[in-house]
Amino acid sequence: MSDTTYTSTYSATDPYGSTSTDESGRVFTVGGGDWDDVVGSVNSADPIDAERIVVNMGPQHPSTHGVLRLVLELEGETVARARLVIGYLHTGIEKNMEFRNWTQAVTFITRCDYLSPLFNETTYCLGVERLLGVEDQIPDRATVIRVLVMELQRISSHLVWIATSGLEIGAITMMLFGLREREQILNILEMITGLRMNHAYVRPGGVAQDLPPGAVDRIREFLPYMRGKVDEYETLLTANPIWVKRNKDVGVLDTRGCLQLGVTGPLLRASGFAWDLRKEMPYCGYENYDFDVVTAPGEDCFARYLVRINEMRQSLRIIEQALDKLRPGPVMVEDKKIAWPAQLALGGDGLGNSLDHIRHIMGESMEALIHHFKLVTEGFRVPPGQAYVPVESPRGELGAHVVSDGGTRPYRVHLRDPSFVNLQAVPVLIEGGMIADVITSVASVDPVMGGVDR
Repeated sequence: MSDTTYTSTYSATDPYGSTSTDESGRVFTVGGGDWDDVVGSVNSADPIDAERIVVNMGPQHPSTHGVLRLVLELEGETVARARLVIGYLHTGIEKNMEFRNWTQAVTFITRCDYLSPLFNETTYCLGVERLLGVEDQIPDRATVIRVLVMELQRISSHLVWIATSGLEIGAITMMLFGLREREQILNILEMITGLRMNHAYVRPGGVAQDLPPGAVDRIREFLPYMRGKVDEYETLLTANPIWVKRNKDVGVLDTRGCLQLGVTGPLLRASGFAWDLRKEMPYCGYENYDFDVVTAPGEDCFARYLVRINEMRQSLRIIEQALDKLRPGPVMVEDKKIAWPAQLALGGDGLGNSLDHIRHIMGESMEALIHHFKLVTEGFRVPPGQAYVPVESPRGELGAHVVSDGGTRPYRVHLRDPSFVNLQAVPVLIEGGMIADVITSVASVDPVMGGVDR
């Protein structure tokens, strides 16, 4: 009996499990628990093998990217089972849209994915425009501006991801750098839309207002600056041994797993599969832009980091081309029955009606006042039907299923949010791994809980 060895499953997976012997020379490798219980019976299996501890991570934990709750069953420091609990940020956005007219609904849907609200607005407006049958009537300048602001926001969203992911595993400098550059993008978007987030800038038929004076020059100055900063991020992280060890071979998910779970975006492209809706199902004229679909072969958290880093570079390419494509022209469809609100101007309190337009409708034209009143209070009617036009958001396929019964309000709007779908992959990413790697794996998904719960 003295040469008998008793080991648990921790010996192969737990680097912190230590080997000890009792007085008879028996060897035990365990990852915790009461020693007397472990050695109490020679013939029984190691009781630690079946012992699990249930740990709640969240919903207030900063590493869960919002109010996400993870219920983890642990064997030592190994995650045996993971369950996700959502709903803590539910605000009834989709239901509220049924009680507003088609244009007012933009102010609700923009609040779903609050790191990329312009993408929410665009997918919804594309669906409404398809139902209206005015897809071919959207002015070219409005379409180019949509691409311009979306790509700026894609970079902004990826900067939040790289900043928070760095913070969670100790790269404080990356957090400072990422939020610093994001602030510049938010200043540009505020200059264009009047707000830093939840813009309600993309409207059915076009955009709320044209680019203000100085916006194009401001963006052109930003492009070379941002290119240098992306190179700086890579210098800081790509060869950093701590960053590599915390991300390499962690949270592995191959292409087959992504497709079975419906996972899209950087997670899918990090498995080596080049799927990007801007190329596969072009919208907003993306077929006329020259850019590459970024992929990486690693299938792990490090590959997702590389995809997002290089996607920022591709977005800068697209922005530069969009600036070159800008031509003078209107930014709202000509049909005055749809083009609401009319004659917007950027004021100190955000967007409002221009003084000239107010003077016109209040003192010069009773017909214009009546028309404006009906558009604002009642809204335009959309023919019965349903439409779904997906876009490639920073997190993957984002689409609004828009249903009309012929009235002035949406009958139903349902968002296919990529954060909600991608979260289904979290148990696959973390089960069987270490609890310390849960943080990295969840961060690599980049979920935004406003879009998950909505």
